[in-house]
Amino acid sequence: MKRKERILHYIQSVGQSVTTIEVADHLKLQRSNVSRDLNMLVQEGYLTKTTTRPVEYMLVTNHREIVDRSEETKDKEHVFDSIIGLNGSMHTQIEQAKAAILYPPKGLNCLITGSTGTGKTLFAHTMFQFAQANHLIAEDRSLTVFNCADYANNPELLMSHLFGYVKGAFTGADQTTEGLIKQADGGMLFLDEVHRLPPEGQEMIFYFMDHGTYSRLGEVEKNNHADVRIVCATTEDTNSHLLSTFTRRIPIMIQLPNFQDRPASEQLALVKTMLRLEASRIDRRFLVTEDVMKALIGSVEYGNVGQLKSNVQLVCAHGFLNHMDAETIRLSKDSLTPQIEQGIIRLAADRNRQNEVSRLLEPEILITPTDESNHIPEQQDTYELPYNLYEIIGDKAAILRDEGFDQSAINHFIATDINIHLKSYYQSQHIDQVENRLNELVDQDLIDLTKEMKQFLQEKVHYEVSQDFIYAMSLHLSSFIKRLQSGEELTDVSDNLISLVNEHPTEWRVANMMKQFLEQYYHIGVPKAEIYYLATLLVSLHSKSDDVKVAVIVAAHGVSTASSMVNVVNQMLNTNNIYAFDMPLDMTPSAARTALKERIISVNQGKGVLLLVDMGSLSTFGQQIMEETSIEIKTIDMVTTAMVLEAARKTSLLDSDLSSVYDELKLFKGYSRSLEDAQMDISTIESLNDDHPKVILAICSTGEGTAKKIKAILERLLVEHLLDDIQVQTISVVNMEQQIRKMQEEYHIVAAAGIKRPNLLVPYMSLEDLLKGRGDRLIQMIDQQEQKVTQTAMEVEHSFELTKQMLQKYIGQYYTFINPLKITPILWDYCCQLQQVGPEKLSNIQQLNLCMHLAGVIERGIQHQSLTVDELDEQHIKQSAWYFTVKQETEKLAKKLGLTIPYQEVCYIVQLIDTQN
Repeated sequence: MKRKERILHYIQSVGQSVTTIEVADHLKLQRSNVSRDLNMLVQEGYLTKTTTRPVEYMLVTNHREIVDRSEETKDKEHVFDSIIGLNGSMHTQIEQAKAAILYPPKGLNCLITGSTGTGKTLFAHTMFQFAQANHLIAEDRSLTVFNCADYANNPELLMSHLFGYVKGAFTGADQTTEGLIKQADGGMLFLDEVHRLPPEGQEMIFYFMDHGTYSRLGEVEKNNHADVRIVCATTEDTNSHLLSTFTRRIPIMIQLPNFQDRPASEQLALVKTMLRLEASRIDRRFLVTEDVMKALIGSVEYGNVGQLKSNVQLVCAHGFLNHMDAETIRLSKDSLTPQIEQGIIRLAADRNRQNEVSRLLEPEILITPTDESNHIPEQQDTYELPYNLYEIIGDKAAILRDEGFDQSAINHFIATDINIHLKSYYQSQHIDQVENRLNELVDQDLIDLTKEMKQFLQEKVHYEVSQDFIYAMSLHLSSFIKRLQSGEELTDVSDNLISLVNEHPTEWRVANMMKQFLEQYYHIGVPKAEIYYLATLLVSLHSKSDDVKVAVIVAAHGVSTASSMVNVVNQMLNTNNIYAFDMPLDMTPSAARTALKERIISVNQGKGVLLLVDMGSLSTFGQQIMEETSIEIKTIDMVTTAMVLEAARKTSLLDSDLSSVYDELKLFKGYSRSLEDAQMDISTIESLNDDHPKVILAICSTGEGTAKKIKAILERLLVEHLLDDIQVQTISVVNMEQQIRKMQEEYHIVAAAGIKRPNLLVPYMSLEDLLKGRGDRLIQMIDQQEQKVTQTAMEVEHSFELTKQMLQKYIGQYYTFINPLKITPILWDYCCQLQQVGPEKLSNIQQLNLCMHLAGVIERGIQHQSLTVDELDEQHIKQSAWYFTVKQETEKLAKKLGLTIPYQEVCYIVQLIDTQN
């Protein structure tokens, strides 16, 4: 007997209402599994449940069944009310859907458009329920769904599934079979991914739309009739992917909005709704922190509501693992996967959206189970996990517990298992997303050939290539083949390109192998010039590319000191190689060393790790961990935000090696207010008044084929964002630096995109990200870069007001117990007073660093925590020229705030100022 049948049999035997706990205890089952099965029995009509807490379940009686059905009918009359955005971003779409259903005599066919994950399938199901609620479709009918992508390249098989076939129509047709059209007679047919229908398939559908008649496969006459409402859906541009004769027969087009285009209130409502659905799955409450809500909203990059749905499931699953036996499960930063945690940074990069979200959020939000999902059909969408994480967690925990493992061991084993599932899931999403974008530019057979090439190179030749290989090589080969087919002559190979290839004999050998692939596949001759271009591209795509960077770890005492500095830098430079390690004051040095060692191992990319630490035992860990792991580690103490910023600039934007970065940072004294020592190059600052045209570089191996495709994508983005003052120029990776220097004489370069990052301090986007549809992010990075240039220029002009505004913003983001509006003027006055009576002047960036540190001092004071300083440091600090001034002004600050600021904190402030000077 199955588990669900055992549960139903038990409830029938007791003859009264029961709770989840009672069933789980009696049957010795995992509570989460019982809750899930009980809710399924409710949906299937065997049980009903109360709205009280705890929820009680009981058998449906005839009287109860009548009441339930009347309530269900009442709910269905307002099925669209459950859609978030009813009176906002979805208002027009819902009115269009109602009009399509209600239009006499039999409604109007409609097409739902929108990006992947916007909810097209759910919207079609809701339209169907609305039709039933208004008695336009019988209650015993169900929505018939057909995914056109399954048969996109086989019109005959498509016809047989849609329209049916007669006996003998083809080999294996042993009997006459009705198709989906007949199955949907009197109801609604939903054609998903309709753009994947070949022209023949579209013609068959629009003939049926016109006449209501059709023929089965093997029949000549169209003598079959069906009354079917048709709803289609597509993610693509209807003008370029559907026949005009097809779209003319669809009078209503419903465009669903992307998640990013919805107002913050709707984004939050969507997150809360999905959290409530997960709470219902396990019949528990969630207590969700503000950081988790922001991470979930910011984590949605390309998958819209579908991606949000899967991310919510992952966060809830991790929370469930950590608090399996709790009535209320707390979802905090510990519940976030690394990918989802990046959402906090992405949201912070969009200042307006972050401000809107922050105004609507509370520090913690309580989420309770709900019945809102009862009208939503069970379905598997693109972004939903293909497994029930709660069952994985619950079942494995029970097994491990029976084997005698303690809770910490259980958590470790299950977390590892989940992470393996998640890694494979995200990799599959990544591959699908890139290939879908690539299909818009390159024929599928060429993509398949490129995949064969990659597999051959890796397995037979043992030549490793980067993840960029599929799309970069596909685009390059597509351009070459089209050029060859058109009869266009290939340009002569330059001496510089020949010289470059001569330095890479392995790539020359591999390029000749690829030549053989092309000649055998396309039956064409590949000229020698193309081999040089292939070899050049391989040099850029080798797995030892500049994607590998020095990893930087900021390690500091306190619960958020390191995180605050890293978050500030990530917002400013959009880096992906800077990590934080917060060492709580109650953590022992031994535990800290172990945790830091694990962090170093996990983030090392092969070029070593730079440790930026504040003081004390943290400064001694690097050498010990390097001896144990053989990972090259360099340590610099007395870290500041400015130092982290400089480390990010050198490792991420300039891609320097570990020794170079270490040597330069040892001499780093902070950013001066003078123009020569400003954060950005002088040429970048002067660009504010530069009359040269702004330009984005499109970079590929030759500067031709692929670069032109990149250029087309970028130019489309510039038009969409109304940036008509920016041009796009294509260049080759051959002699790239020389080309760039020459271009800088005529142009102001604001960004770059393509197969290789140039040595420029400008925003850069890889070809991969561009093809994945993240071009809007590059435009946003350009805007942010210009804002940073403006900020730097204002600092050069002694603009203190901007720094104060930045300070207020950062304090509000990274500290919990202090009010940024009230504390910022007080901290700034403190710095101004130091300026007047201290031995030296402090720059804007020094004051910003000092104020951020003082905010941490005050927060620690409120929490009755403090840093420690050893005796040797203390003696050295007392000899500082700043010691007496800092001590005196800090005592005044403490008195003004009514706090006790420990002597150790004063010592650290002195050290901080001395380090920056």
